[in-house]
Amino acid sequence: MGCTGSSRAKGDESSKKIRRPKPWKHSQALTRTQLKQMRDEFWDTAPHYGGQKEIWDALRAATEADLTLAQAIVDSAGVIVQSADLTTCYDERGAKYELPKYVLSEPTNLIRDN
Repeated sequence: MGCTGSSRAKGDESSKKIRRPKPWKHSQALTRTQLKQMRDEFWDTAPHYGGQKEIWDALRAATEADLTLAQAIVDSAGVIVQSADLTTCYDERGAKYELPKYVLSEPTNLIRDN
């Protein structure tokens, strides 16, 4: 790591501060139970999309934490954040991790369970 391009500088992408996703609307109204089921299905299958299971686990923990803790989780796992809302990230080996909006926040058209 003798060159300046290989060290973590203050402008490095991996140190990008994460933020809450922008409000979004699902194509149809969802109940909290349906949203939880969609999230569970995504996280159960996420490691099959490629990348490392440990990074997927860290991303899940980050999405379920407050912003300060999420930032610490992402930083300690070595996740390189391309999109500040965590929709697109990379690990240190260059594997891409894409997270759907529904695992990051609730839709604006979330309805009450019966």
